[in-house]
Amino acid sequence: MSATPILILDDDPDVAIAARLLLRRRLGEVAELQQPRQLLAEIERHQPSVLLLDMNFTPGRLDGGEGLAVLRQLASLPKAPAVIVMTAYAEVALAVEAVKLGAFDFITKPWDNAKLLATVGAALASRETVPEPKVGGLLGQSRAMQELRGLIASVAPTEANVLILGENGVGKELVARAIHEASHRADGTFLAVDMGALPESTFESELFGHRKGSFTDARQDRSGRFQAARSGTLFLDEIGNMPLANQAKLLTALERREVTPVGADRPEAIDVRIVSATNLEEAALFSPAQFRPDLLYRLNTIVLRVPPLRARRDDIPLLVEHYLCRYAQQYGKPVRPLGATTLAALAAYDWPGNVRSLKHACERAVILAQGPEYSPADFALGVPTQVPVTSAAPAGVTADELKLSERERDAIAAALQRAEGNISQAAKLLGVSRAALYRKLEKHGL
Repeated sequence: MSATPILILDDDPDVAIAARLLLRRRLGEVAELQQPRQLLAEIERHQPSVLLLDMNFTPGRLDGGEGLAVLRQLASLPKAPAVIVMTAYAEVALAVEAVKLGAFDFITKPWDNAKLLATVGAALASRETVPEPKVGGLLGQSRAMQELRGLIASVAPTEANVLILGENGVGKELVARAIHEASHRADGTFLAVDMGALPESTFESELFGHRKGSFTDARQDRSGRFQAARSGTLFLDEIGNMPLANQAKLLTALERREVTPVGADRPEAIDVRIVSATNLEEAALFSPAQFRPDLLYRLNTIVLRVPPLRARRDDIPLLVEHYLCRYAQQYGKPVRPLGATTLAALAAYDWPGNVRSLKHACERAVILAQGPEYSPADFALGVPTQVPVTSAAPAGVTADELKLSERERDAIAAALQRAEGNISQAAKLLGVSRAALYRKLEKHGL
């Protein structure tokens, strides 16, 4: 059997189908497994590059011991897949333990789709045999990228807090990881937190931890992100989306270099390096109504600005060639040449989503191209994705059933467009659960 890039091991079928539908569209075929007893046979059968691993399989068990046992089992394999563990926000310490046992990374449930795609994509890239022309994970040889890498090399060995500025899709987390990997803390944990996604009601618990019984769902002591990243780097992403009240709590922790878990009566010293990032314009960041100046001065000891792709067009041919080769290898497609006209069109395009959108365009081209070489149309530059609607009724389906199915499909497509692809928002618009929407997405091939 041909290799399947991704294997999901999770006893919750709704979680598995949600991950499969998302990943299959972007990263290739996905296989599923609900119990670990057949894992080694499935690995031999599918030869996955990446394993998405849940940490608990027995009902009522929450300690993650089963997932850790799987990681120890995989350690004996000569060629094990890169493992991404899936865990709840409150189980960050468990996830860090999994990383120490060899896991590539972890994601928290419920996940952010972009984060899941980026993490799995990075894991797939780590298993590729194609050499990547990059330094610290950053592709590009333009003057702007050379200067950025030079700044990273200068800043990384220090303990200075770093603020990374840049548009969506430019690779701010890659810059943060490069700083960590070149620092004296490289042997420690690199932990990324989406600050804008942390609810104000659980902000302190997620970042600083809590004690058993401190609130209704606090069934045991939990470490927060600051404690979990001890001796490593804590990457605070999307800090510009933090409410002002949360900004004040973060400022106090950074000023005192200590945190007090919810329900505790004593503070705990913290030992982390802070790297933060935002896509806010600097003018907005320096507005007191948007961001506290005293917190900003704590975070921006060093400021790194990641250039948008349109400001380093010299890198576009290198990036395009790299991702076309990556996806051709991943999907088993032929490596087609790039004509001068196509390359000129790609270099002239402004890429509003930066490197992220370029990657997606290259993936699309590899999957859909039919000619002897790539054409500009294969990359769909500036063309919105259209959802095809089936007009012919399959055998055994009545015209009325087809019309109803088409209306359901159209309603789902419209909700997805209105929600800009956000599954949770689309489900709310349609009045169904996320799980039900995922099943309908699979039913209609969306």
